[in-house]
Amino acid sequence: MDSKIREVILQNKEEIITQWLKEIPKFRMEDSLQNITDTMYANTNREFVDKLLSTVQNSDGDEHEYGSLTLFTERLIQLGWPLNYITRGLQEFRKITVLTLAKNDTDYYQSVELLQQIENWIDEIVNLLVNEYSGSWENTVFLQKMALKELSAPLIPVVDSISVMPLIGTIDTERAKHIMENLLQGVIEHRSEVVLIDITGVPVVDTMVAHHIIQASEAVRLVGATCILVGIRPEIAQTIVNLGIDLSKFPTKSTLKKGIESALEMTKRRIVELED
Repeated sequence: MDSKIREVILQNKEEIITQWLKEIPKFRMEDSLQNITDTMYANTNREFVDKLLSTVQNSDGDEHEYGSLTLFTERLIQLGWPLNYITRGLQEFRKITVLTLAKNDTDYYQSVELLQQIENWIDEIVNLLVNEYSGSWENTVFLQKMALKELSAPLIPVVDSISVMPLIGTIDTERAKHIMENLLQGVIEHRSEVVLIDITGVPVVDTMVAHHIIQASEAVRLVGATCILVGIRPEIAQTIVNLGIDLSKFPTKSTLKKGIESALEMTKRRIVELED
């Protein structure tokens, strides 16, 4: 930024701050901002505009120029403030800065230069802060995705030689691959002879989902175990029939309880009620 324009901005600093603090509350419409106290909202607004104007004081243009503003943004992200607050605040700040400085400048060409340099200054800040939000969001989504992968398809041993894999939610190709890996690894690790795949929590069983389940059962058979499909609700059974999906190659049961009873029989055990 030109040193003269920088100087003019700093000379009008208090007027810019006053006008911005007067205008920014009208954007407080987000649900996430309704629970914030008036004092905290006012203090955050004041800190925000101070951080913006602090970038004017550094004329070096190095990586530290926006360091304080970046740290402020990171704190807003952690507190759950929406990106909309940042973008609207910057738009209003640009408008107020241009109007305030234009009042003191009658030279048309200098005004054009003034506008262009302020546009470049604010655009650079917008890009920086939006990238900060995007990076944080992508990182959060990645961590959540990894956590879901770890928790979404566990193979749980219930008794010796019998394990259960409960499936919940939609099954896509990527998740089916993860299920297959967990299934085969778990069968070997727990020395399972019978594996019950429970689809009670799967909302839709279409041709693709059935194909993945059939592949999983075939893979289990190849490592020396038997697969039982449990949790087949009436609507799922009707869908399977209507789609012409062949599940005759491995046993199916309507409930996990019936599946465990069948697994016990396959391993030459059964549940016996004890007499008093």
